[in-house]
Amino acid sequence: MSAADERMRRWRLVLGGGQADGTGFGLEGVDARMDAALAAVYDQGGQGGDDGGDRRQGGLGASAPRVARWLGDIRTYFPSTVVQVMQKDAIEKLNLTRLLLEPEMLEAVEPDVHLAGTLLALNKVMPDQARESARALVRRVVEELERRLAQKTRAAVSGALDRSARTHRPRRVADIDWDRTIRANLKNYLPDRNTVVPSRLVGYARRQRSVQREVVLCVDQSGSMAASVVYSSVFGAVLASMRSLRTSLVVFDTAVVDLTDQLHDPVEVLFGTQLGGGTDINRAVAYCQGLITRPANSIFILISDLYEGGIRQEMLRRVAAMTQAGVQVIVLLALSDEGAPFYDHENAAALAAMGVPAFACTPDAFPGLMAAAIERRDIAQWAERHQTT
Repeated sequence: MSAADERMRRWRLVLGGGQADGTGFGLEGVDARMDAALAAVYDQGGQGGDDGGDRRQGGLGASAPRVARWLGDIRTYFPSTVVQVMQKDAIEKLNLTRLLLEPEMLEAVEPDVHLAGTLLALNKVMPDQARESARALVRRVVEELERRLAQKTRAAVSGALDRSARTHRPRRVADIDWDRTIRANLKNYLPDRNTVVPSRLVGYARRQRSVQREVVLCVDQSGSMAASVVYSSVFGAVLASMRSLRTSLVVFDTAVVDLTDQLHDPVEVLFGTQLGGGTDINRAVAYCQGLITRPANSIFILISDLYEGGIRQEMLRRVAAMTQAGVQVIVLLALSDEGAPFYDHENAAALAAMGVPAFACTPDAFPGLMAAAIERRDIAQWAERHQTT
């Protein structure tokens, strides 16, 4: 194929065929099948075409076998990252959620966070056979996230706990933080001997086996927060596995559910949620206040888009009371890779005015956020640097 033909082929795949694309280029073989797979989701001009010709026809129809073939086609012709996007778009554009209740469909799809969130939203209406397939798919998603995020989180949190336990009387030479010790004693520099005489040592205390921080994750389980709920369950399980932390996980809509006793298995946590419904942030914050026993050593993370269906002023007063008591309060508008396009700007501004930052956080950045919170660094500055980079 000449370079000119290759360019026309690429434009034909991009434009989708039909008289309006202006290429006049026909597709054959694999190209035609790729085009048909794309047309099934992204064409706006028809339903159910399988002819593979230039007339682009969209829609997967109501046939489960046709959807199964389509799922197989996109896994054959596109990389997994593209497959996940196409699956998500097909579910949203073509209303295929009911087909996800069929076990054979669940076995054919490419697992990802968004699909896991969709399945969790359908949990209560699934037949028993489909629920087992859905649970297996969600477990695959969770295990992949744990492989990606667990070690990084443990390392960041453990390092922050060690750094936060500084002492001026380190018991061993190995416990001395030489960089900080030199900085603290620069006034004792002797030019004639080209050395610093340390009158004060800075080092690390021995690792404490007792609980050093209380962490409360309070997660909005409204439908728009599905990806955040999935990631929160994984991070909650990782944090709960660390003996130096006492971790609680609370999810809420208009009701509040404490899932702390299930943190040993994030899949159980996820199937204990009920995505959708209203939102009563004030009620959730009130419950979480009762979980905090040591405010000065506690971190409260509210993960919500801040659309309050409860008593707004009471919610803000509760958050203010927590910060005044010494609790490190952080509000994440989303814990996902997509950011937070929709949230209540008025509530976010009110929280920011009282010194509580509200921002979106990616899963890869969350371990660093936890480290900053444990060391009681300025979270607003951390968020600004993170969002800039």
